[in-house]
Amino acid sequence: MNGPEILIEFAPGLGVFVPHTRRSGPTRAATDGVSTLGHVVESLGVPLTEVGGLLVDGRPVPVSHVPAAGESVEVRAVERPQSVPGAPLRFLLDVHLGTLARRLRLLGVDAAYESTDIGDPALAARSAAEKRVMLSRDRGLLRRRELWAGAFVYSTRPDEQLDDVLARFEPGLRPWSRCTACNGLLEEATKEEVADQLEGGTQRSYDVFARCRECGRAYWRGAHHEQLEAIVERALGGRTREG
Repeated sequence: MNGPEILIEFAPGLGVFVPHTRRSGPTRAATDGVSTLGHVVESLGVPLTEVGGLLVDGRPVPVSHVPAAGESVEVRAVERPQSVPGAPLRFLLDVHLGTLARRLRLLGVDAAYESTDIGDPALAARSAAEKRVMLSRDRGLLRRRELWAGAFVYSTRPDEQLDDVLARFEPGLRPWSRCTACNGLLEEATKEEVADQLEGGTQRSYDVFARCRECGRAYWRGAHHEQLEAIVERALGGRTREG
């Protein structure tokens, strides 16, 4: 685009998407008289999943607005907590977010996860078909129009990723209710029902078990339980403080 210019100012939280040279004030962007404002914003690096509102000369406009020369645009960040109307809150995570997926499942959050790279078109199609919020650090994936909904994961650290998703969407938490391997629901199980998955020491030391309804995997309070308990307590403690 090399036509008349508009001025665009991004909310501070969106600075991560904008080149350093554009963070200190309004950005000048050329328009062509045809492209929508949503297209212009994305061409500058900001996925629309992260945009909470667009104001042109102080008035709200949709992403389909076609900007005219000289307009001043304010791009607001998504308000938190973010509501996702139209379906139960469920997530889909790409291949790079396996740890986050397992931690969400530990907390009882419905989090589907692709352990192999099936490609952006397939991920977007699954998001639409199952009405799942796509969580990703891939800006290109989040720009795909067929997505049902999406959100950028800002951090590369699992603890911060989890905190961010919980703060942004405030999903209901039911710790210890989902299989961290496949996302299925857990049910109580007797030692006899899961005996084929237990080694001798486990059989002697533990009496309380659960089993996944989908994949059959057995669960008990083993050697890593304290680490998992710390993740749960951190999430529930943060929810209490926020509330």
